[in-house]
Amino acid sequence: MKFVSWNVNGLRAVCGKGFADIFTDFDADFFCLQEIKLSAGQLDLQFPGYEAFWNYAERKGYSGTAIFSRHKPLSVTYGMGIAEHDSEGRVITLEMPEFFLVTVYTPNSKDGLLRLEYRMEWEAAFREYLLGLDARKPVIVCGDMNVAHKEIDLKNPSTNRRSAGFTDEERACMTQLLDSGFTDSFRHLYPDLEGAYSWWSYRMRARERNAGWRIDYFLVSDRLADKINEARIHNNIFGSDHCPVEVEMNL
Repeated sequence: MKFVSWNVNGLRAVCGKGFADIFTDFDADFFCLQEIKLSAGQLDLQFPGYEAFWNYAERKGYSGTAIFSRHKPLSVTYGMGIAEHDSEGRVITLEMPEFFLVTVYTPNSKDGLLRLEYRMEWEAAFREYLLGLDARKPVIVCGDMNVAHKEIDLKNPSTNRRSAGFTDEERACMTQLLDSGFTDSFRHLYPDLEGAYSWWSYRMRARERNAGWRIDYFLVSDRLADKINEARIHNNIFGSDHCPVEVEMNL
């Protein structure tokens, strides 16, 4: 099975940059999107053979997630069931017969770390949510998790120690999540690969210089790790400040 995840930084914008062709070329079983920046009814986007699931933020033009699935889920859940965390459209869960698929757009801690305290609350709640799912069946969780976990995951670690997405606190949360029973699919296959990034600032010609960060992930329950066939970061695909990431699983 092929899974793709992409923070599109505005789905309407990326639709004007060849999204339909990119989507079709992937030929994925599941295609997950983050930061769609849509409200209900703003975009009628359909692909033959796929069912779409949308979670919109209450605030217009902000956040939001979507999943296009070739396979009919047993159930669909929007959010985590926690009111204080569910107004921004950040989580969708599809229950499949053999696994849960979760897509997430983790809150950014913002410049000056203005939202770091909330981010820590979110991280704890999301980890508990995933562990609750994992107790029932294996989990595949993907999306923009807004953290470069290790120094290898960004171009300039030394100058970003207190930058949103590379604070000790955020990195520790990722470590804690992985230690609680999840595997980073990309690092599972490529533990030492440098220069593999999924996001680049629009400033300072960052993408041209590959001065990026790896903040988009596919994590899988540890008991699925041996079913990871391939993990890819598609840095040749443009249209957003992020690029798509992919995992192929023998499921």
